[in-house]
Amino acid sequence: MLFKNLLTLSLAVVLTFASCTGSAQQNTNLNTTEFEKGIKQNDIQLLDVRTPAEYQSGHLKDAFLANWNNKEEFMTRVKALDKSKPVYTYCLSGGRSGAALKWLVENGYTAYNLDGGIAAWKKDGKDVEAAANVKQITMQEYQAMIPSDKTVLVDFGAVWCPPCKVMNPIIDSLAKAKMGSMQLVKVDGGDQVEISKQLNIEALPTFIVYKNGKEVWRKTGIVDAAEIEKNLN
Repeated sequence: MLFKNLLTLSLAVVLTFASCTGSAQQNTNLNTTEFEKGIKQNDIQLLDVRTPAEYQSGHLKDAFLANWNNKEEFMTRVKALDKSKPVYTYCLSGGRSGAALKWLVENGYTAYNLDGGIAAWKKDGKDVEAAANVKQITMQEYQAMIPSDKTVLVDFGAVWCPPCKVMNPIIDSLAKAKMGSMQLVKVDGGDQVEISKQLNIEALPTFIVYKNGKEVWRKTGIVDAAEIEKNLN
């Protein structure tokens, strides 16, 4: 009798756990109304996991970009997200973002997925932002930003790049501390695709130090301030 009671109790616990788990998993896929309500909260992170071309064609306001199809890029950018803040992710129709959500949850993030993706978002008449038609900087114009008599730090970043957001206050603080001895040039690598190609900028952020008009150092990703300062001196 005791064994039978224990077996019944164990079965009840397992069923309850399975029910709760299934409910939690179900609630991670949000319809457009639920998703919109979620991303209006403070301290959330919005993540577009489509390709850069798809992002440029129309994206949700303030969304970061981490291309799920490029796993190395995805991992690098997502590492810069804050695990203490929920991540709301989307793609075109929900498939890639659903896979990304699974990875995020398995790696310690709280995440939610837009069911039906941006296609459902548009179908429901909700707003998206398209990339502006930005004038491309020529190589001559870029070189004019690099005075030969100064040490110059060029910061290639983008508003949709999570590691860039992490580095922004570090770079701004460094520029303030070295005002007069160093010149900071910021280039939006998301918009300025032509000069990025010509300079072989393969990932964002990328930092380049010029001395006497010549490139002397470059580094990609999250970089310690001391390393940057060392190469500026």
